Amino acid sequence: MRKYTETALIYFKAQLIWRADTVFNMLFTVTKIIFAYVLWGAIFEGKDMIAGFTFHSMLSYYIISSFLSQIEMSGGISREISARIRNGTFSKYMVIPVNIEKYFLAMETGVVAFHLLFDFLAAVVWIFIFRIRFAFTRDIFTIACAVIMVILGLVFMVQLNYYLGLLTLRFEEINTFLMIKDNLISLITGTIVPLTLLPEGMIAWMRVLPFYYVTYLPSMLFTGRCRNEALRGVLVLALWCIFMELLNRRTYQKYRLRYDGVGI
Repeated sequence: MRKYTETALIYFKAQLIWRADTVFNMLFTVTKIIFAYVLWGAIFEGKDMIAGFTFHSMLSYYIISSFLSQIEMSGGISREISARIRNGTFSKYMVIPVNIEKYFLAMETGVVAFHLLFDFLAAVVWIFIFRIRFAFTRDIFTIACAVIMVILGLVFMVQLNYYLGLLTLRFEEINTFLMIKDNLISLITGTIVPLTLLPEGMIAWMRVLPFYYVTYLPSMLFTGRCRNEALRGVLVLALWCIFMELLNRRTYQKYRLRYDGVGI
C-alpha cells in the first residue's frame, strides 16, 4: 500500500511543474458554466420551470457536473499505455514490483487530488459572480451515496481507460476506440444536457450502463433530486467496477504474451 501512496504523492507534486495545465483546467470548468448560463438563460426566457428544473437549479446541476467532469482526468492512461506498448517501453511497468492497474489508479489519485481544490474554487467563484441560488441537498444519506458514487465513478473510468490501453496488445491501433469513447462520454454522462431531458425509454437503457452513475446521477443527488436512485446507483456502479477489474485481469493475462513472449 505504501508504494501506491508514494506514487500518488509523486504525481501530486509533479502537477506543480505543469501549472499551465491547472490554469487551463480551471478555464475549461469556467467555460462550461458560462456556456450553460448563456444557453439556459435563453431557453428559460419567459419560463419558470423546465423538466422540473428552475433556472438556478439547472445552473447548480451544470456547476456540479462540470466540476465532476473536470476532475475525471484518466483519459491519458489509455494513450500512455498504448504509446508504450507500441514503442516497446511498456516493459517498464511489467518489471517493477507493482500491480500495473493499481499503479495507474494511484497516479490518477495524485493528479485528481491536486486539481480538486482549484476546480472547486473555480466553481464556487462563479456561483457568486452569477449570483446563483445554489441548490444543494442537506440529506446526509444522499450526500454520502453521491460521494461514494463519485469515487466509484473515478475508479471505473480509470479501469475503462486502462482496459482500452491494454487493447493495444491485441489490435495495435486503438485510436478508433478512443475517438468513440471521447465523443460519447460527454453525452452519456449528462455533462452536455441533463439526461432527464431525454426520452424515458432511452434513460431506462442508460440506467443499465455505468456512465449514468459517473457524473449525471451524483450531480442530481447533490442538487436534491433522484433520491430514490441513490442506493441502487452505488450498487450498480460497484458491480461494474468489479466486472471491469475481472475483465482487465483476464485481458492482461491473455494478451501479455503477445508483448513479451514469456509466461509468468
